[in-house]
Amino acid sequence: MKKTLIALGLMAAGMAAAPAFAQDANGAGWFVNGSAGRAQVNKGNYDGHDVAYDVNGGYRWAVSPWASLGVEAGYNDLGNIHAKRIFDGGNAIDSRKSSLHGWTAGVNGHFNIDPHWYVSGRAGLYGWKGDGVSHDDITRHNFDKTSWYAGAGVGYDFNRNWSLGVNYDHYDAKKDGLNLSTNVASVSAEYRF
Repeated sequence: MKKTLIALGLMAAGMAAAPAFAQDANGAGWFVNGSAGRAQVNKGNYDGHDVAYDVNGGYRWAVSPWASLGVEAGYNDLGNIHAKRIFDGGNAIDSRKSSLHGWTAGVNGHFNIDPHWYVSGRAGLYGWKGDGVSHDDITRHNFDKTSWYAGAGVGYDFNRNWSLGVNYDHYDAKKDGLNLSTNVASVSAEYRF
């Protein structure tokens, strides 16, 4: 938690300095985005998929006419997956599903490869909460931890304000024998102010 607060403080300080930088590159300035897609877990007792969504906001500074780098913070819900029995793949005795959701704080980049098409990247801290059963213990546990996330994407800038993209992200979520680390393939929409 302490690391998350430090990261959020640094991000806020960076946002306060935002007006001092140019905003002429595509992707630069204040932004908000959201995505929805498929979350896939294939770790330990969990092997399945569900719907995932996230919302983010932040600021990017133009570092060249074709590139902007920035900071972001957001929230995600990565779905619920049934635990599987190891010997036959059926649902485990615990009929409740796992859950994984959390807050993100990190850095991102928006790199135009022509006036409309771009590639993007992101990485940072992931403060997650989850619950489920581990290999060693059939008792259900609730966990929380600060870990990491990273992802990449490609998309299309319709104009200075709107873009649509596809992304692939990984959210690390492991603690005490429970591994809910999740990969997400999603479609995102972004609005820049």
